Amino acid sequence: MKKFFVLTVLFALPIIAYLFFASGKNNFARLPVLTENVTEVSNLSTYSGDTVSLKDHISVVAFFGNNLEDFRGNTFNLDKKILEKYYGFDDFQFVIILPESAREDAAAFAEEFEGITNAEEWKFVFGSPQEIETIFKSFDSPYQLSGNGYSPYVFIIDKAGNLRGRDDDNDEDLYGYDSRDIAELTNKMNDDVKVILAEYRLALKKNNAEREY
Repeated sequence: MKKFFVLTVLFALPIIAYLFFASGKNNFARLPVLTENVTEVSNLSTYSGDTVSLKDHISVVAFFGNNLEDFRGNTFNLDKKILEKYYGFDDFQFVIILPESAREDAAAFAEEFEGITNAEEWKFVFGSPQEIETIFKSFDSPYQLSGNGYSPYVFIIDKAGNLRGRDDDNDEDLYGYDSRDIAELTNKMNDDVKVILAEYRLALKKNNAEREY
């Protein structure tokens, strides 16, 4: 009987420990803050005149320049691998920051893709080169913005206006995700978007439970 008890404990204990730590990791996972208080986009213009704000939203932010071909493929990759899974979540948005010179091309591009993606969910905002440069620099990333306001990297901004990413990605910080790289979108960005959405869902449940209490 003692042998049976000992064998049971030796067999069950590692499984219980694994389940405990796995549960703790999932419940308390947070996507690290890499840059606090990035510059708002609410002063940039839109098609409709409505204000687009990062505050109180979980935003995927892209700087795709004024070359239609540059943002055609990148946006399509991003939409199919990441965004279309999450458009239904409250307060989630995709913000594309473009120079004023890209306004007509962006409208034509969105119309072209309306039949195969959720292009109506894309929020285009337009600014001067100086305004775009200021916003990009506020992210404090190691990436560079081209002369026409283009970067292949896209960024996750939380509701408080902080840039989220990874602080342990192959011993480096991962500030943005390369929209040209399908594997990076699928394996890294998709996981990180899930984490930050789960973080806010858990916080909401906790707040609701405390109010009921």
